[in-house]
Amino acid sequence: MVKLRRTIKLRLYPDTDQAERFLAMSKEYQRLANVVSQWIFDHDFQLSWLKVNYHLYKIFRQESELNSQMIQSVFRTVSARYKTVREQMRQHSYRYKNEENKWVQVPRDLNWLVKPIQFRQPQADLVRQSNYSFVDDMQQISITTLSKRTKLAFTNKGFEKYFTGDWKLGTAKLVYSRGKWFLHIGITKKVNDFDSKDSPQIVGIDRGLRFLATAFDNEGRTLFFDGQKILHRRKKFLEIRRQLQSKGTKSAKKKLKQLAQRENRWMTGVNHRLAKTLVTAYGSHTLFVLEDLTHVTFNTDDLPKSLRNSHRSWAFFQLESFLTYKAQAIQSTVVKVNPAFTSQRCPKCGLVEKTNRHHDTHEYWCKQCQYRCNDDRLGAMNIEILGQKWLSGVKRPKIKKLTTIG
Repeated sequence: MVKLRRTIKLRLYPDTDQAERFLAMSKEYQRLANVVSQWIFDHDFQLSWLKVNYHLYKIFRQESELNSQMIQSVFRTVSARYKTVREQMRQHSYRYKNEENKWVQVPRDLNWLVKPIQFRQPQADLVRQSNYSFVDDMQQISITTLSKRTKLAFTNKGFEKYFTGDWKLGTAKLVYSRGKWFLHIGITKKVNDFDSKDSPQIVGIDRGLRFLATAFDNEGRTLFFDGQKILHRRKKFLEIRRQLQSKGTKSAKKKLKQLAQRENRWMTGVNHRLAKTLVTAYGSHTLFVLEDLTHVTFNTDDLPKSLRNSHRSWAFFQLESFLTYKAQAIQSTVVKVNPAFTSQRCPKCGLVEKTNRHHDTHEYWCKQCQYRCNDDRLGAMNIEILGQKWLSGVKRPKIKKLTTIG
């Protein structure tokens, strides 16, 4: 069994008095979170919320209006944030060039932090039943405040299906954004895991810009997802960004921030729709195979200057993340393979030759066996072959560099 995780976002409709109570509670929660963060920073990053509880609980109970359950939530919130930052630092080592002009990687941990993590926005984590609950046949929601609980209306438009079936509601986060109040609730559900022994369908997916994704399955079918319109719109965003940057005014900086948020929302929508389309096209019990692009730097020298920024900044990892959790929901899975030589290997004779790929015509032409193919399709074919090897038991499949075939 695998546990699916989602977040549903409910819009809340508090009156003026309720909104003031929410804000007061959120600010107190934020204040205590920063106190806890400072304590963790000053005490060698002790991340066990039980240890933090031992040293700070009595103090907080005496000086704060937050109830006991919410104080415990503060400890968990701060501890979880530090653990997330620690993992991010582990994944991104410090890199520098030594005296021999070679890149050196130095592992990082929380000791690299020069100041405590700051909680800059009012917030509050609410435990179900203790701090929030649904009442009046799901018509209202009851939420804890500093003084007492309060009932108010909400809307769950778009998330109705998660209130039925096997979904389990968990801890929620009270969020204030752009003059509106929301409750983000984490939910979980157990489903059957992917079974690799039952002859699953294998789909190799090559990610790129000209085609957002090129998919090749074990039956020889190919799907292309055109990215030209996406590139055109990203170019428009880039042009507007440059114009605003050249002005340098306060209003221009504000618009730049709004533009970045707008582009990120649009980009997230694109990746959501693409992941959903792939999952719908191939259905359950499918092995989706992707290249592991961690720490991969793309060569942009052969691209037009207008496209280099897009190639560097496109959210490939986000698509991978969306596809992974959408696949889990239908008993499919995603596996990552070594990307070396996937665009240089001939899938027919196995020859690996960089010059066989012609970027100007987007074609691969094998000098040895004369096999010709679209270069994006070729990448997806080689990725699908690596998926076959993974399914046969090879833990880290990769293409071996063969420059001649005898």
